Amino acid sequence: MERHHALPNRRTEFLNKIKTATCMNSSSSDTGKGRSKLSSNRVIHGFHLVEGKSGHDMEDYHVAQYRYVKGHELGLFAIFDGHLGDSVPSYLQSHLFDNILNEPDFWMEPIRSIAKAYQQTDKLILENSTHLGPGGSTAVTAIVIDGRQLLVANIGDSRAVLCRKGEAIQLSVDHEPHSERKRIEKQGGFVTLLPGDVPRVNGQLAVARAFGDQSLKAHLSSDPEVREVRIDSSVEFVILASDGLWKVMKNEEAVSLVRSIKDPQTAAKRLTTEALARKSKDDISCIVIRFRG
Repeated sequence: MERHHALPNRRTEFLNKIKTATCMNSSSSDTGKGRSKLSSNRVIHGFHLVEGKSGHDMEDYHVAQYRYVKGHELGLFAIFDGHLGDSVPSYLQSHLFDNILNEPDFWMEPIRSIAKAYQQTDKLILENSTHLGPGGSTAVTAIVIDGRQLLVANIGDSRAVLCRKGEAIQLSVDHEPHSERKRIEKQGGFVTLLPGDVPRVNGQLAVARAFGDQSLKAHLSSDPEVREVRIDSSVEFVILASDGLWKVMKNEEAVSLVRSIKDPQTAAKRLTTEALARKSKDDISCIVIRFRG
């Protein structure tokens, strides 16, 4: 995700407190895997993150964990792609799923609850901009309930792609500025398209929806696209990845590349390695969630 980068040192202490409290950061665990325990081991996952060569520190964060809530096993997965520093994606890593699961209507109206939690989380980020700074982040999240139900949400250009019987199905929506130009202009902003560059909101940000970004918030949206999918025997796996992968690889190419790789960690690493081979310079983060039986 592209924007000019600078993270003031005065915010480092606040950010480190978040990381320490949650035992998470973007670099200590850049690869790994795991599996569900209660859902008859139907869900296994692997992840791999690679710092890009864009001249700034790693700004991608991820979540890949399982929780047990109200008698259900939840697989929680996310990719957060930051810009103007890593404060906002780190905050999202620590708080977004808690905010979603704390929505009182989550079990009755999960789609509405996820959308509401995204918006409320964005509000909290803006309220804490003194500590978190002016930056922002895209997000793609996936919640797997008991290995049978999948809820995918996103804002920005990080993407979720499902493989069903070998077919690549994009579950997320790339929120590109040109596709939301009318809304942005109606809100007083503008979209630039300069030769050799991608469309940008107010000449700065290459996505139309994101968390944070206080200076652009009047023209950005934090409303997510949310999609629900029933997981049956036809669903093989899901890829979550930042745009560092999708800039150089089509959905069908990604699915074909790893469909025969049964170990999801190996699959995630294969995708990031291929993106590097195709000269992607952005941070590249990838999670592969595989369903069995």
